[in-house]
Amino acid sequence: MKRNEPTIVIKATQTVDCFAKVYKMLQQQVVLRGQSKSPLENYIRRVALISLHFGRLPENLSEEEINEYPAALASNPQKPSRSIFKHAIYGLRYYFRLIGQNKRSILPSQ
Repeated sequence: MKRNEPTIVIKATQTVDCFAKVYKMLQQQVVLRGQSKSPLENYIRRVALISLHFGRLPENLSEEEINEYPAALASNPQKPSRSIFKHAIYGLRYYFRLIGQNKRSILPSQ
């Protein structure tokens, strides 16, 4: 069955400023570092969802907004799977590491 709707990543490249540029840069980094493409695909979908949710790239979000998104996932009455929640967290960490913002917190330290 063919999908008629664009993927989340395509939607983000079409609607969020600079997402296409960032996606291309992430793809290049994965190739240059010899990393598997599978984590990129999983993580970039989560980063695309976050970007679509706020209408801008994660590096342009406040720490409060960064933490708001996973909190909303965790409190969703439809109970997203733990792997979706983890992919959102790990995707943001991966993204921030690749763009050189390793110190950005995703969740407040305990």
